[in-house]
Amino acid sequence: MPINVEYRRPADLPEIIPVFPLTGALLLPRGQLPLNIYEPRYLAMIDDAFRDGHRVIGMIQPDVAHSTDVDKPALFRIGCAGRITQLAESGDGRYILELTGIARFTVAGELDVLTPYRQCRVDFFPFISDFTARTGEQGVDRDGLLAALTTYLKVNNMKVDWQGVENASNEALVNALAMMSPYGAAEKQAMLEAPDLKTRAEILIAITEMEIAKKRTSGDPPLQ
Repeated sequence: MPINVEYRRPADLPEIIPVFPLTGALLLPRGQLPLNIYEPRYLAMIDDAFRDGHRVIGMIQPDVAHSTDVDKPALFRIGCAGRITQLAESGDGRYILELTGIARFTVAGELDVLTPYRQCRVDFFPFISDFTARTGEQGVDRDGLLAALTTYLKVNNMKVDWQGVENASNEALVNALAMMSPYGAAEKQAMLEAPDLKTRAEILIAITEMEIAKKRTSGDPPLQ
């Protein structure tokens, strides 16, 4: 998904961004994440994101294991900022939108705000390589990733657009498969926090192979 604004460095992004805590949601640089927004606080967040001109939202997972406040759970320290690149109104009060990932961030601190949604001061510098597309592609074990994907699909009686897979760059393939994967919050966070594309692919392969082994030994129904 082409973006009208070019982000080349951390300084191109705001230091304070609204965050959308969502368990199981994974956004990665240059990946596309569809969202169905219906809660009033997040509808307000989308309106404000357009009003301030940045159209940037931080996707982050709640850290449920370390939370005591159900209404305001603790957050993982690392998330990913995305720009709203598509938006449609549903006619029944919802926004249907797509975020395109820009770069990961660490949370430097959460602000006390009057807005109904949460806002954080963030630092993009630890992930400065995210601003350069296809960084580290040469280290990816593409054959190993495709082998794991092929077996997973066969075990779960699923299909995929193989032409799209073959045409995808290593970065696009790894990040798309990671984002679409049916794995849990911990696994998604591990892939988000991977230091490079090679490691993210290795984590994805390892998790997939474990799921394949469990499926073959337990006879559980396919993951959905």
